[in-house]
Amino acid sequence: MSALKRELGLFETTLMGVGIILGAGIYVLIGAAAGIAGNSVWMSFTIASIVAIFTGLSYAEFSSRFSDDSGEYDYVKRTVSEKWGFIVGWMMVFTLLISAAAVALGFAGYFARLFASLNFGIVAIAVATIILFSFISYWGIKQAAWLNILFTFLETFGLLFIIYIGLGKIGSVNYMSMPNGFEGVISAAALVFFAFIGFETIVKLAEETRNPKKTVPRAILLSILISTVIYILVAISAVSILSWDKLAVSTAPLADVAAVALGAYAFLALSIIALFSTGNTILIILIGASRQIYGISKNYKKLNKLSKVSTRRKTPHIAVIFTVVVAICFSLIGNIGTVAEITNFAVFATFILINGALIFMRLKERKPYTKGFRVPLSIRKIPVPAVLGLVSSLFLLLQLPMFVILSGLGLLASGAVVHKIVS
Repeated sequence: MSALKRELGLFETTLMGVGIILGAGIYVLIGAAAGIAGNSVWMSFTIASIVAIFTGLSYAEFSSRFSDDSGEYDYVKRTVSEKWGFIVGWMMVFTLLISAAAVALGFAGYFARLFASLNFGIVAIAVATIILFSFISYWGIKQAAWLNILFTFLETFGLLFIIYIGLGKIGSVNYMSMPNGFEGVISAAALVFFAFIGFETIVKLAEETRNPKKTVPRAILLSILISTVIYILVAISAVSILSWDKLAVSTAPLADVAAVALGAYAFLALSIIALFSTGNTILIILIGASRQIYGISKNYKKLNKLSKVSTRRKTPHIAVIFTVVVAICFSLIGNIGTVAEITNFAVFATFILINGALIFMRLKERKPYTKGFRVPLSIRKIPVPAVLGLVSSLFLLLQLPMFVILSGLGLLASGAVVHKIVS
């Protein structure tokens, strides 16, 4: 069987993490979050980032110990059981595919606003976008990585531009204003956590990364820290320029922020950058999903076809086709808020299991692991950040609407059913 090519270093893997994190939420969901948290939306991003860092540390230790594209599946399988490994892998695959659909709808919103005269439907644009970036995912990891680098620089430039134009307005509003109280800030944190989805995708690139046991943990932590600083500054600048209630009703929030500060040309520029940003996120999500499907399928005879690698392109072409079909199906829902919240349930559930798996592994080990990254601050073998990551993920999960929680539990149950079929 053909193998995937190891072509990615720390620079490329970190930028892939930054690229997917920055593109997802800040361009698409900051308006909805501002409507819940008001001027304190920066605090929501801060809270979400803390949860991401706790869990990011757990991912960093796992990726230092085990380097396989199946990611969460491999971690939980090795520490808890094969069945729970499959369930968490199933959850993460669908998390990525639902995320791809959500961001594709966000891309479509910006596209439709920018090219209103073309009269394309939001869902049709989202479907076409998924197909386009799936083709790039198939074409080759090196080509996708360089495209990601270009897109990441563009989207980062757009966010730095928002920060720059907001510098003169900083201090013009009360950044502790909470129209829905601190409860609203927490609810917004649960929503914008979608904006931090991406760092875990780096582990799905382990088989295409040089020296993954050192490179992947570093890339995870670097991408979270870089993105957090940018998010907080952008959130402060955005509410300083455009009131939170106007941000809340905008379909292109950051483009409208630029328009208020500098006029129509700025709106056009930010809308174009937002297209690159959200497109970049879709690309890396689809790559991560197809590689995880490839990694999991190698372990099951009934899923063996999904683990085939193109002899010409050296990419998992059957898994890529599967991701296209499923992501398109989710994009047909059409409502980005609902899609994002279902994604968040799957992420929180996965993070609960990952943190729990690390705690379980630490309790079982006879000697401390010293060959790679190890989560700091332990009490009697138990890593404190993993406990905090588990508890905070559970807390944010419970902030989601009951409909979303029930839908997520259905997705979790379906993983158990599929495992029974393929085992």
